Amino acid sequence: MAKLFSNWKQDIPASFVVFFVALPLCLGVALASTGSSPQLFSGIISGTIGGVIVGLFSKSRLGVSGPAAGLITIVLGAISTLGSFEGFLVAVVLAGILQIIAGFLGWGILGNFFPSSVIKGMLAAIGITLILKEIPHAVGYDADFMGDESFFQLDGRNTFTEIFEALSKLNMGSIIVSSVSILLLIVFNLKGVKRFKLFQILPGALFVVLFGVIINQVFYVYFPTLYIGSKHLVNLPIINSGKDLASLVIFPDFAILADFKVYKIAFVIFVVASLETLLSVEATDKLDPKKFRTPSNRELIAQGIGNSLSGLIGGLPITQVIVRSSANISAGGESKLSTILHGFLLLVTAIFIPSILNLIPLASLAAILLLVGYKLSTVGLYKNMYKLGFEQFVPFVVTVFAVLFTDLLNGIMIGMCISIFYILRKKFRNKCSLIEISEKDAIIKEYKIILIEEVSFLNKGNIAKTLKKIPANSKVIIDGSASKEIDHDVLEFIFDFKHFIAPEKNIELTTKNINELTNSSNNH
Repeated sequence: MAKLFSNWKQDIPASFVVFFVALPLCLGVALASTGSSPQLFSGIISGTIGGVIVGLFSKSRLGVSGPAAGLITIVLGAISTLGSFEGFLVAVVLAGILQIIAGFLGWGILGNFFPSSVIKGMLAAIGITLILKEIPHAVGYDADFMGDESFFQLDGRNTFTEIFEALSKLNMGSIIVSSVSILLLIVFNLKGVKRFKLFQILPGALFVVLFGVIINQVFYVYFPTLYIGSKHLVNLPIINSGKDLASLVIFPDFAILADFKVYKIAFVIFVVASLETLLSVEATDKLDPKKFRTPSNRELIAQGIGNSLSGLIGGLPITQVIVRSSANISAGGESKLSTILHGFLLLVTAIFIPSILNLIPLASLAAILLLVGYKLSTVGLYKNMYKLGFEQFVPFVVTVFAVLFTDLLNGIMIGMCISIFYILRKKFRNKCSLIEISEKDAIIKEYKIILIEEVSFLNKGNIAKTLKKIPANSKVIIDGSASKEIDHDVLEFIFDFKHFIAPEKNIELTTKNINELTNSSNNH
């Protein structure tokens, strides 16, 4: 426990930043997922569990979990299919149990199969997405919730049409708040300002939020035309008593276990939530200045515990979320204490001071997310990826655009396909060496073909092309000494060439260190 608090000077300020980022996201995801204002508190429940419970069981240093935008359409469809939110909660519990089992079975290793170029592309795309999604909130248009990852919106619009719509409905008060907030955040990050102890302890996000609240009250008194109204502010349910709190907690209806559909939905939630978590874990570890490697199996177990508990007390599905995690890293978090504290802040403030939180302009929170987005997608990142060559740059760029114009998971899958294409292309282009070993004036020409280290079926065409170059009435040795593995298809081809094609051209073919394998291929 003492070790948990060893970096409290960095973790406490970071927890406030994560809290300010997470609060509107929790509420927005809850509203978009359930389509119901009374169930907004389900976002706070899952955000709290993602911070406190997952934070305690996880070994991720800086990862932050909570309700994710990527699951919105799944949640909406599941509630409609099962007929009730209570029935849906059962699916969340079952999905959590599946994650725990998957963690113990070692399935967390799946996260290691995503190429670095795709992960970096995902991070850059999320940065651009945040910037594009927060522009409407920064100018005072809040029809869509903050931090939504999908290009196509539930209201039929898309990322760009939302921006055009926002620019036609500007709120000058919000523009002033967001503009000054961005300047404040830039100033607070300057080295000269960081020398002051106050700014080392308190995060810039806290000053930005306080500025937003105060200036809006000034607008109300002195400049009423600039005042930012309630629909552009944080909107938490007010809790006046224990009875109000109890009414916000919804329990699952386990009678639905008799319906097979609940198991199908649970499996879908399990797959999508686990993939999002593993991708976020990989991305967070890449952003981590100390390059800490999170045990992915342990993370699946932690997420499973969190989802099971979330479903039991009326919360939404949980995943590790890169937006919150990157905010934690940007704010200087040093351990999972910042994650745990942000969860406590969500719950305590939502219960005891919702009326104060409801004074915060969404434009202030948009400014924080705009800076987070910029740090994820800097010009330097694109330059560095370009320097690595097209095999890295193309999958990176394709992933960026795919995530921007679809959503997180679809974008990642498209990026993976492009990355696999380049891997196969490289494998296909790996050529075996053809060396002439006979003297210049020799009557019978002799050649040697040296096979590469890993010979797969993709190399068969190249080997066939090389053998075709061998002139009639010559000798050739195929040397597999350097090969660790030779694919069965290649062995079959060499055998057929040796025994059927070579004799026709009077080519004497011998093999070295692959004779036994060639013979065994024929027997099969």
